Amino acid sequence: MIIQREVQLKPYNTFHIAALARYFGEIKSIEEAQTITQEKLFSENKKLVLGGGSNILLTKDFDGLVVLNSIHGIEKVQEDDDHVWIKAMGGEVWHLLVLYCIENKLQGIENLSLIPGKVGAAPMQNIGAYGVELKDVFEELEAIEISSGKLVTFSKTDCEFGYRESIFKRKAKNQFIIASVSLRLNKKPKLNISYGAVSQILEKMGVTEPSIKNVSDAVISIRRSKLPDPDEIGNAGSFFKNPEIDAEQFERIKNDFPNIPNYPASPVVIGGDANHKIKLSAGWLIEQCGWKGKVVGNTGAHKDQALVLVNYGNASGEKILELSKKIQDSVNEKFRIALSSEVNII
Repeated sequence: MIIQREVQLKPYNTFHIAALARYFGEIKSIEEAQTITQEKLFSENKKLVLGGGSNILLTKDFDGLVVLNSIHGIEKVQEDDDHVWIKAMGGEVWHLLVLYCIENKLQGIENLSLIPGKVGAAPMQNIGAYGVELKDVFEELEAIEISSGKLVTFSKTDCEFGYRESIFKRKAKNQFIIASVSLRLNKKPKLNISYGAVSQILEKMGVTEPSIKNVSDAVISIRRSKLPDPDEIGNAGSFFKNPEIDAEQFERIKNDFPNIPNYPASPVVIGGDANHKIKLSAGWLIEQCGWKGKVVGNTGAHKDQALVLVNYGNASGEKILELSKKIQDSVNEKFRIALSSEVNII
């Protein structure tokens, strides 16, 4: 792997933040990744592994080594009467994997169409949209242990998936490079069109018996209508997680805000008992605080989706972080709800 010095990271993050990497290299195979982990430059410097750069906010220059995951490849590894197992390498663009599955009539990730980023980042976030999460189709992944260079296999249980969470954002953070992800997909479609506006869009399209591609097209239509294109306006998609609160807190808030959007969250099992939570719309909360469409310097909350913070020009990462903290403070003051960042702050 060729190591470059003082590389500008603006082309490698969807916020289009200018920041310099002291060292920069690109890995194109598992073997290359394993080799670099054993080199002195790697062991003696801070490390940042980048995929599509679609879920990070750079707030300063990175005084270490940035490794760009460009390991490519998609293959069928197993098949039975009902399912096909697909293995995609970590450097593949996520949406291209979705299109590959649609083309091969494999159902399971069409609701995750147009999510930016690469395959390797998908399990880190347990990406999700329109009633589907990666964990619903996840089989296993292979990851290179940074300390040893060993290739380690993680099962679904090993990954400890949660809402926009996994072991790779907690106790295994910065310890692995995700090399490949394997998914179990359906030959016989089990479409999920009940969440959000998907069924409404399909109705407008005149579709009564939707195909996998119809669902993908509907999701793409919704996302394009609500979310700015990172190629045109710098952003990282949803900046905050949708908060999950207990029923008692929800009832208190609902007394003051009876029209507050809410959804049942996946129950958390504690000591054998399910702890049911209520999920709220972070975008709605932010909008109620007057942030939707508001411009602050070269930053702002997008005019069509308050949950998306944007870089309108040459904003620094510090300014976007500053805006995010002001939004968090205002939501906490109005609703007594603490918003958590979905984006990784570097």
